[in-house]
Amino acid sequence: MNEFTDEEKRILTYLQESVSRGESYFRAKNIAEAIGLTAKQVGVRLPRLAEKSDDVEIEKWGRARSTTWRVTLS
Repeated sequence: MNEFTDEEKRILTYLQESVSRGESYFRAKNIAEAIGLTAKQVGVRLPRLAEKSDDVEIEKWGRARSTTWRVTLS
């Protein structure tokens, strides 16, 4: 995980732990609140993490007021 920034590592750790507990769908604002970042910081990084991460699969799932992301372990 050395190719990731500190913020990206925090996001990935949160997602891995949450998926392990059975969660699958996330919004940037909820992730941000849980790990102390802004929704914008998380929202900008999720598409990058979808390409870079081998540990989790991040997929843009739906868009209503805000984008929902579907996350599964690889």
